[in-house]
Amino acid sequence: MKQNGVSPAQPQQPIGAGATSRTVGLALPPSPATKPADITRHLVPRRPWSARRIPAALAALVIAAGVATLLFDVVRVRAGHYAAAWRTRLAHELATRPLDDIWMQIGGAGIAILGLWLVVLAVTPGLRQQLPLQSSDTHVRAVLDRDAAVLLLRDAAMRVPGVSGARIRIGRSRISARADVRFRAPADVRADLLIALQEQLERLALARPPRLDIRARPSRK
Repeated sequence: MKQNGVSPAQPQQPIGAGATSRTVGLALPPSPATKPADITRHLVPRRPWSARRIPAALAALVIAAGVATLLFDVVRVRAGHYAAAWRTRLAHELATRPLDDIWMQIGGAGIAILGLWLVVLAVTPGLRQQLPLQSSDTHVRAVLDRDAAVLLLRDAAMRVPGVSGARIRIGRSRISARADVRFRAPADVRADLLIALQEQLERLALARPPRLDIRARPSRK
């Protein structure tokens, strides 16, 4: 109701009462839990894990064959037959041979090496030929073949004036580049190589770009 042309004061609404999908992002301050640095850190992809199908199949086949053979012999003994000769001999050898026997040590070392190999396969990702790429989506994984990355970096090195040959090797944390210089000073060629390889690395968009180790030397005639 208006009095003397002056409208009564409207009651103030609490903040967020009339918020809509258009204004909620502007009215509310950003949460400190969603920092861009944290998002970027969580989005850094890891190297994909190998399925290890061949080692898993071999281990399962050996274990299944051993268990099946032993179970078959136990069933034969329970049915009234004599134990197999191999099981009798194995039990006798394990009971009579001392621990310092050379064959006992060789067998124990072989079993330990096999177990260590299986543990290494279980805790390492494998797929060293695949390099993870940067991705803005946690549900999308992109990889680049290591040989393809070597070819792209080698092509970038060969485009540098003065380079007659280039060898690229990509390791876990370092890219080793060796260039043969036909003309120009090796120091100038190395500086151009560093710029060219850095630009190519940025185009590859690797998730964890290795550091560059560049060496340039005069070409042997």
